[in-house]
Amino acid sequence: MSFISSIEPLNGGNYDSWREKLEMTLALSEIDLALTSPCPTRPEDLVRGENKIEAAWTARQREHAPFVMKYDLDKAKWDQSNRKCLMVIKSSIVEAIRGAIPESTTAIEYLRKVESQFAGSSKAYASTLIKMLVTEKYNGGGIREYILRMSNMASKLKPMNMELPIEFLVHLIFASLPREYDYFEVNYNLHLEKWDIEKLIAMCV
Repeated sequence: MSFISSIEPLNGGNYDSWREKLEMTLALSEIDLALTSPCPTRPEDLVRGENKIEAAWTARQREHAPFVMKYDLDKAKWDQSNRKCLMVIKSSIVEAIRGAIPESTTAIEYLRKVESQFAGSSKAYASTLIKMLVTEKYNGGGIREYILRMSNMASKLKPMNMELPIEFLVHLIFASLPREYDYFEVNYNLHLEKWDIEKLIAMCV
């Protein structure tokens, strides 16, 4: 319950962070079976042939029974997971948005309908982040905090399949720093070693 209560409700401007936290919560709560596995398929019913003798038919039914039993158990687990996932998903969406999403009998289908509502806003959010990363300039203050802020903005592109390579992000941060940091950029470009964000922070600090 503590995991579930920590989900920030979907309010229209936080779809990506909401989706990430929701999926993590359902996984940690071990109720995400309906999201990670398809609904079990019931075994085909046996059909008795006209010339099937009673002993052979009984043996066939006995062999078939474990498959039916396994299906019943798997389906019960899947149905329980699906019901719980739907309850958590819906309870984590503000009422105004929840009322606009068509109902669905499965959690995975309901999530697809939620995603379709916010596909456009995610693209707009990604565009805003990219513009901020390209135009951001360091104007003083803690250099560590500035680099971490740039790195955090870049990390928000990952759930939208727009993750920036670390090497590109390092160059982007260098380009946003004032002239007094030119020495570090020249030094970086002259060596084969590629810095990560931690190395960049350590050198600049």
